[in-house]
Amino acid sequence: MGIIATLIIGAIAGWLGGTLYKGSGLGLIGNIIVGILGSGVGYWLLSVLHISLGEGWIGAILTGAIGAIVILFLINLISKKK
Repeated sequence: MGIIATLIIGAIAGWLGGTLYKGSGLGLIGNIIVGILGSGVGYWLLSVLHISLGEGWIGAILTGAIGAIVILFLINLISKKK
């Protein structure tokens, strides 16, 4: 996958994850970062659970959004303890 496709999928996945978890977006750069990191976490988590959401853009976006939600949950968990 090219860098442009990765950025687009990361932005959409981050936006979707931020919208579902917090109720608002994180800004373009925040969405891209959380979406790209979330894709890695999502692919790892779903492979451990033996779940596949399919190939292509839709599967990548949904996997990234699931990972983004996990990342946002962990960030909120850590930041609330301080």
